[in-house]
Amino acid sequence: MRILMTTDTVGGVWTFTQELANGLFRSDCAVCLVSIGEPPSRARENWCDQMKRQWGDRFRSETVNVPLEWAEDNDRAYRDAEPRLLQLANEFGAELLHSNQFCFGALPLNIPNIVTAHSDVFSWAESCRHGELEAYNWLSRYSALVSKGLREADAIVAPTRWMAASLSNNFALVHEPVVIPNGRSLPPAMGGGRKLQAVTAGRLWDEAKNIAMPAGVQFPFPLLVAGDTQHGSTMMTTSLGNATILGSLSSDDLLTLFRESALCICTSRYEPFGLAPLEAALCGCAVLAYDIPSLREVWQTGASYFYDAPSLNELLRQLCDNPTRLTDAQQRSSAQARRFTAERMSGEYYGLFQRALVAASIASEDTLYAS
Repeated sequence: MRILMTTDTVGGVWTFTQELANGLFRSDCAVCLVSIGEPPSRARENWCDQMKRQWGDRFRSETVNVPLEWAEDNDRAYRDAEPRLLQLANEFGAELLHSNQFCFGALPLNIPNIVTAHSDVFSWAESCRHGELEAYNWLSRYSALVSKGLREADAIVAPTRWMAASLSNNFALVHEPVVIPNGRSLPPAMGGGRKLQAVTAGRLWDEAKNIAMPAGVQFPFPLLVAGDTQHGSTMMTTSLGNATILGSLSSDDLLTLFRESALCICTSRYEPFGLAPLEAALCGCAVLAYDIPSLREVWQTGASYFYDAPSLNELLRQLCDNPTRLTDAQQRSSAQARRFTAERMSGEYYGLFQRALVAASIASEDTLYAS
């Protein structure tokens, strides 16, 4: 199976596509990975070079430098990308398109087209701004781009039931979303060297991360905050008291930090899945999560939940004063995290892709007989 896959370099989409591509290679697929928006970092380019060495002509990578569909200058998001994506599909001999942007569901390709919904602006606004957004031109364009892409896609995937329901509430869908949880595979955390410290990680400039919450918490041990503080003209302006803001870390450095830490605090008020707490739990951290439906769906009894600064204060006090309780919390988080493997995720996607190809073949035969 030859797959044209789009990705981007903001947030966890890149990590998701790395894991998925690796799994698809093991199923004898070929992948042309196209990064939309800002060019990949040197570390991501190195990963692409490694994939080319490992998989030869079964892997190809390219960047199409156009705005993402949720950007303010999104008038070019689809229009300027379409010619190059169509050309790449033809050159690569793509048999299926898997897009991690909504708008490319509308690409006029005579192959199955699968869209994964990692998040969307309207569900973000409902969680972060009580649904209120200024009616700027970019928002109208965004709504039109997303609606058309979802309408013309052959299948839609969401990482949680919560995200699937939110998408159905905000857009008129032709297909009910298929829920395939994200997955991550890391080496088991090694014993020793763990400190009584907490980590929170994510895009610190994004309101969804609710990064102001720890500012009102009395931490009985160090809090380390990792993540980009600026994106374009948007930047983090909140002071976090005595927390240490580390800024953006490489993937390897972030994983090292998780392996050295006892706790991961996920303060997000909008998190359709959440790869950072998953990585932290796989590294041995106990997950403390803001009590929202999507995180409850993912973590169930594998996380401890808080809903404001006082409840987080109480959780931290209990864990700090009781090492046995902390160990139990770490074990529960680790056990839940191990359910979300990359192998399971890529296997479910591969099955969906196969079904889409079969359905397209049957539809083509029916059309031929009808003529």
